[in-house]
Amino acid sequence: MSGHSKFANIKHKKEKADAKKGKIFTKIGREIAVAVKEGGPDPANNAKLRDVIAKAKSNNMPNDTIERSIKKAAGDVSGVSYEPITYEGYGPSGVAVIVEVLTDNKNRTAANVRHAFSKGGGNLGTTGCVSFMFDKKGQIIIERSDDIDEDELMMLALDAGAEDFNVEEEGYEVLTAPEDFSAVREALEKAGIKMASAEIAMIPQTTTTLTDEQDIKKMRILLDLLEDDDDVQEVYHNWDEPEEE
Repeated sequence: MSGHSKFANIKHKKEKADAKKGKIFTKIGREIAVAVKEGGPDPANNAKLRDVIAKAKSNNMPNDTIERSIKKAAGDVSGVSYEPITYEGYGPSGVAVIVEVLTDNKNRTAANVRHAFSKGGGNLGTTGCVSFMFDKKGQIIIERSDDIDEDELMMLALDAGAEDFNVEEEGYEVLTAPEDFSAVREALEKAGIKMASAEIAMIPQTTTTLTDEQDIKKMRILLDLLEDDDDVQEVYHNWDEPEEE
């Protein structure tokens, strides 16, 4: 994936998220609920919750909203439980797509995801049909700034356990093994490094370029439908998405 595209995609995602703050906060609220149920409400003793809180902050979720979500999840003993499910499929011209959901109704979610693929000129596949084309990594994106010394940042990330440090025109990408993600993210946070995004992601090994206008239009429909669904937490794909004019 080209560096330019990577930063453009993050900005594009952020702009869309800003336009739909309520929706993104609902999705992160579900992640908080799952993390609290798995490891308790105290971030000091729950690394997964710490990571979700960092994600919430990078999406400009207010601290009081985060705290309310944690308290609600901690007190919600008999409440809704969300099940994680991963769907895999193909967009137009065979673009590989992975959809991660948290749902309290598998039938509803499956129908919605299937509908999105169908509308977007693609089709759902079987488990494992495209995931082998991606690597699961901790991915931290840091925008370029005069306050950041590139060499110091690289040494800090690598010393904390990062696997790779990529320098790009608009900033830096830090990659980690999933199990080292929390330690690296926390080391950067303690050093006062502002992160544009920090999450465990499925990163494509190679990318696909779409040249047909109809394919591009359908791919955007597919992604928009999936991202608009409250049950869908993350969508990963190997389309080298061009910047919208």
